[in-house]
Amino acid sequence: MTTYLAHYQSPAAADVHGVGSFEFESDARAGSKENLHDARMKMLETFGKDAASWQIKSVERKTAKSEVLDGQLQLDFRPAKKRRKRRTKEYW
Repeated sequence: MTTYLAHYQSPAAADVHGVGSFEFESDARAGSKENLHDARMKMLETFGKDAASWQIKSVERKTAKSEVLDGQLQLDFRPAKKRRKRRTKEYW
C-alpha cells in the first residue's frame, strides 16, 4: 500500500470549520476515483460526522519531506526575500 496525503476544506457556511491535511493508505492509483474514495472514508473515520460536508481539495503521494499539519499554522522564520524596487517616475 502507498501512503498519500490528502488536503481537505469545509464549506464557508459550515458549523465546524475545518482546513488541514491527513495521511491515508490506498492501493488505488493516485488521482483515481478509488483513491479519492479511500481518502473520503479515512476522513470520515478520523473526524466523524463533522466531516460529512467537507471536501477533499487535493491528494498527493507522501514523500519523505511532506508533513501532516492537521490544521496547524506553520511559522516561517527565514529572512524576508529582497524585492526589486519599482520605478515610480514616468519618463514619457
